[in-house]
Amino acid sequence: MDFQTEVLNYQGKVIVDFWAEWCGPCKMLSPIIEEIGQENKDIKIVKVDVDTENELASKYNVNSIPTVMIFDHGQLKSTIIGFHQKADYLKALK
Repeated sequence: MDFQTEVLNYQGKVIVDFWAEWCGPCKMLSPIIEEIGQENKDIKIVKVDVDTENELASKYNVNSIPTVMIFDHGQLKSTIIGFHQKADYLKALK
């Protein structure tokens, strides 16, 4: 995955979901993130597996998962750590 192209160069909003296969809360969060993506076609969803992309996770100081970062036109706008309700992610997107 090319983070530069997929997220930093993207001209719009991107939800970046840092997750891992073994993470229970990540599995609970996944359908919520997918639902937000389906309901908001202008928002791009990028999933980053911290086990395979550990340098990227380290660069963004992801120390616990799930961590969701919201980028707008390549700029980090907000970070939500841990499992939250859908409304919290929608609020962060505003």
